[in-house]
Amino acid sequence: MGQGKHTVGIVLRCDNAGNIERIIRDELGVPVSAMGGGSFASLVDQGSIAKSANFLMEVKKCGAAFNWELNIPLADGVETLYFGGMVLDDSLLIAGAKAKHDTLELYQELMQMHNEQTNALRTALKTRVEQARSSAEQDNTLYNELSKLNNELITLQRELAKKNMELQRLDELKNQFLAIAAHDLRNPLDVILSYSEFLLDETELVLNKEHYEFLSIIHTSSQFMLQLVNDLLDISTIEAGKLELNLQPSDLIALATHNITLNNVLAKKKGLYIVFDYAPDLPTMLIDPGKINQVLNNLISNAIKYSHPDSRIEISITHVGEYITITIKDYGKGIPEDALGKLFKPFGRLSTAGTAGEKSVGLGLAICHKIIQAHQGKIWVESKQEAGSTFYVALPVPG
Repeated sequence: MGQGKHTVGIVLRCDNAGNIERIIRDELGVPVSAMGGGSFASLVDQGSIAKSANFLMEVKKCGAAFNWELNIPLADGVETLYFGGMVLDDSLLIAGAKAKHDTLELYQELMQMHNEQTNALRTALKTRVEQARSSAEQDNTLYNELSKLNNELITLQRELAKKNMELQRLDELKNQFLAIAAHDLRNPLDVILSYSEFLLDETELVLNKEHYEFLSIIHTSSQFMLQLVNDLLDISTIEAGKLELNLQPSDLIALATHNITLNNVLAKKKGLYIVFDYAPDLPTMLIDPGKINQVLNNLISNAIKYSHPDSRIEISITHVGEYITITIKDYGKGIPEDALGKLFKPFGRLSTAGTAGEKSVGLGLAICHKIIQAHQGKIWVESKQEAGSTFYVALPVPG
């Protein structure tokens, strides 16, 4: 500022509530009637009243505030002025000018005129600068921390993506291995099963009891192993995402009747009686009959496996709303509550064997679950130990 220069502006002293106590100087021609004994807000245009209140709040909160634009009605129209303010004892010192630098010029002139105000202003300016510097340092520290965390997150995401790709590759290799191994094992097991079944029929009266029992064990074991191999082939196909449905119009009653007939042989050996009930006039279903046969056979054979001898199995098919529901109920051992959650997952077999010692590898229900899901259907179970289990399969009716 040059020697003798006089900055044009307005300087006010207000109380802590913003009421004008004194007009220190005014070269802008603010109408006296507009502010005589009124508040600082009475100086400003209607649209700047809220902003003026925020300005005063910042002055009181921070000790000083600068470069606030407020519209002031003057004699020749509304003028935008730049205001600054500082806390002085219990009062507020407010200065306004037409340019940003002129507001600071006003404070400098006041500093030359009033030592008390000079010291206060210097303190306020120093505090303001320190606050700004501290805020900048905090912002910089926070930015660096966020950048560091973001870089670490990106690195973790990359590592996770690599591990996921590796797991996917290993999973594909596992499925390929299962498919190849199961395929190569199925043919010799099928031969063992067929010949052992033939020998059982032909040598029942020839072999002694012990030898015939050995042959029966060979037949039962090969039957179990062949079922395991078939299940492994199915699950590897499903896990590889290659489950394909051959959808065609099918009679669900006929499919169920066929499966009941096949499983009746096993049921009679345990003294079980199968009851079949179905609703009349069921619609023709659009399903893969081979896959639904597989589901029915698994659920019915499981019911036989876990039923107590000389009890019964109830099978029904009903039409409710948009679904045809197949229900298979047994009165056998039931399922432990802690096993229900993993029942439809691969290898989620029960800890208990069948009522006649029958074994299970825990793949059948997982395969059923995937097949029914592929048909846009639902499968679930209700069970209580020693009170039996009820399996439900709901298939959508064709639209």
